[in-house]
Amino acid sequence: MRSRLWLSFVVASLALASGCQSAPTWLPFTSTTAGPDRPEPLPQDPVIQAYFNQNPAQGADYTDPYRNIERPGDDLEAVILDGINQAQTSLDVAVQELRLPRIAQALVARHQAGIRVRVIIENTYNQPWSEREPSSSGDDPAEEFRLLADQNQDGQLNADEIQQADAIVLLRNAGVPMLDDTADGSKGSGLMHHKFMVIDGLTVVTGSANWTLSGVHGDMDAPASRGNANNLVVIQHPTLAAAFTQEFNLMWGDGPGGRTDSRFGLQKPPRSPQILQVGGATVTLNFSPLSPSEPWQHSTNGVIGRALQQAQSQVDLALFVFSEQPLADILRDRHQNGVTVRALIDPSFAFRNFSEGLDMLGVTLLQNCKVEENNAPWPQPLETVGMAALPPGDKLHHKVAVIDGRTVITGSHNWSIAANHDNDETLLVIDHPTVAAHFQREFDRLYQNASLGLPPKIEDKIAQAAAKCQ
Repeated sequence: MRSRLWLSFVVASLALASGCQSAPTWLPFTSTTAGPDRPEPLPQDPVIQAYFNQNPAQGADYTDPYRNIERPGDDLEAVILDGINQAQTSLDVAVQELRLPRIAQALVARHQAGIRVRVIIENTYNQPWSEREPSSSGDDPAEEFRLLADQNQDGQLNADEIQQADAIVLLRNAGVPMLDDTADGSKGSGLMHHKFMVIDGLTVVTGSANWTLSGVHGDMDAPASRGNANNLVVIQHPTLAAAFTQEFNLMWGDGPGGRTDSRFGLQKPPRSPQILQVGGATVTLNFSPLSPSEPWQHSTNGVIGRALQQAQSQVDLALFVFSEQPLADILRDRHQNGVTVRALIDPSFAFRNFSEGLDMLGVTLLQNCKVEENNAPWPQPLETVGMAALPPGDKLHHKVAVIDGRTVITGSHNWSIAANHDNDETLLVIDHPTVAAHFQREFDRLYQNASLGLPPKIEDKIAQAAAKCQ
């Protein structure tokens, strides 16, 4: 990935603004690491491009700017930076967590150049990294930040190092307008979990990646890490961008320091899915949440369910979380009608008692001698469910399904009840074989060396729970 990927951006924007539905093809990658074991790059659609930070293709190579590691993969930060740097009028950013200082510096530069920049983040992360305490999960953000910011390597952080490396400090010191999901007067929504940017009202950058070291490049203290497996899509289409802007404006209200008229979570009005023709693709866009009092079919998980019901031959899943029972039931029905189903779930969620991965494997894990409500293990268990082999410390953070090799489900929306009914989320269903080919290759890469079936320790855990509850 090179920073010149967006050279055609201005021309594309002018064409789209004038009503043209096509955009120039992006510049081809220049390979820095070629070899017979690396696949050729896939062609990109001119309107919808897909990128993956662990992409093994020839030409998908870059040097991690924070750890100085040459590595394969698409540089997701470069994709974001190129979009920011090409902005002429406006930048709207809604992302759960923003920690990459080069992105903050670019936003500050655009703000100082007179571009309208607005930033929304999740309240949990609206705190300078340099002030955060270790979390209950055992990670040490203070040490991670020290490794990032300690330019003179003296083991201490001075004020200049903090001001140059702490993204939140950079944005605040520059006066970039910014708010979080407490701007509605509450203590925060379920999660402000979006990960999108709208550029000049014409182009959207979105996907599964948070704008952090672990979300893009890898952990500072783990040289083997390559970042949580994530994707970004770049879509150049003014009508789609307008829909994202509308979602942003609901959350923004009148901005920081004004009235508490921002709307997050269930304070936003119910929104119906929007179906758009985007170049040669049909794109369904939906934003969460929806109240549980509304029909499930109208929810974002309902949109996912309708897409899965269309499967005729194969469904491949690469999911961080899968805990929505109705979606598992739909997949079971499609499988019983001859559809091949393969699923990879992040190890931290794959075998919890609420995971639908257990249903697909035909087993039940009792929790306090109780079965999860509406639990339904498959009568025909799959042998194609498991965990991807990832670099140490990295997570499978995708929220992806590939249906029949031509339809992709992606976005920030995890397949869970919380994402459906509490969180601010984005879902895209993209029907286009060229786009789907990129996601199919990513799934196939992850599946190639995956561990399938129940790990022995989970089998023991299931047996022990069952024995305890006899």
